[in-house]
Amino acid sequence: MEKVLFKFAGQWIAGDTYADALLSAKQANEKGMRCIVNMLGEYHTSRNLINNTTENYKNILSSFKKEGIKGSISVKPTQIGLYLSRKACSENLEKIVKHAYHNNYFLWIDMESSEHTTKTIQIYHRFFSRHERLGIALQANLKRTHDDLTDLLAVGAKIRLVKGAYREKAKIAFKSIKDVDSNYFKLMKMLFKEGNEFGIATHDCNLINGAKKLSKVYDKKFEFQFLKGVRDELKPKLLKEGFKVSEYIPYGTNWLPYSIRRLKERKRNILLLGHSFIRSHLV
Repeated sequence: MEKVLFKFAGQWIAGDTYADALLSAKQANEKGMRCIVNMLGEYHTSRNLINNTTENYKNILSSFKKEGIKGSISVKPTQIGLYLSRKACSENLEKIVKHAYHNNYFLWIDMESSEHTTKTIQIYHRFFSRHERLGIALQANLKRTHDDLTDLLAVGAKIRLVKGAYREKAKIAFKSIKDVDSNYFKLMKMLFKEGNEFGIATHDCNLINGAKKLSKVYDKKFEFQFLKGVRDELKPKLLKEGFKVSEYIPYGTNWLPYSIRRLKERKRNILLLGHSFIRSHLV
């Protein structure tokens, strides 16, 4: 089963090493897209692993600069120490942020399960007050996100809006596809009205079309963000229409939990990823 899933997951994961990620990043750039590179892994408790992950992100940024890659990186707080303490995470994030600033690259902070949401937003506020080339992901499936987005937009935060891939309790999260999509659209409308420099990270055609319509009303700086290997037929169409597109490129050996979560995120993802897989293997 794992071998089958590995072959399937290969369409949206660059490979084991950051050299694989750089190759995928170059390919994205050649197609007119920017890249968002993420090293797979989360909930690290080993200080050696946390330190190695921090250094890996710095190495990616240095390679970006050397190779002229157009893009950014995306970091999960629990892979650089948040599972140990907020202090440990902040110290390592400081190293990565400084390296990103030195090399003139943008950095995204990924959002993880709800137990880390408050701490992640607090860390973002602290860093964004000093580093403007910094963005944060917010999840439309969480009921709290409207309030979080309101607070973040008040300080000019850069937002990546995602649906949310973590299994959460009904008390704090919308559970139906209809409710998640409805909340996503409401939050997206807030971004177009009150925000700037944001990412619409969805593969949902209805929401993408909604964003296109909103962009005609509100002149804002934003981009569409897709997983590597998903909706490849749509990406060039959006580029041709004049929209900016980035490809989210994960890499690393810890691919199994990530891949399972992607498939469990929404039932429609299985069909969408299967469709993309078949299209990519047509001769």
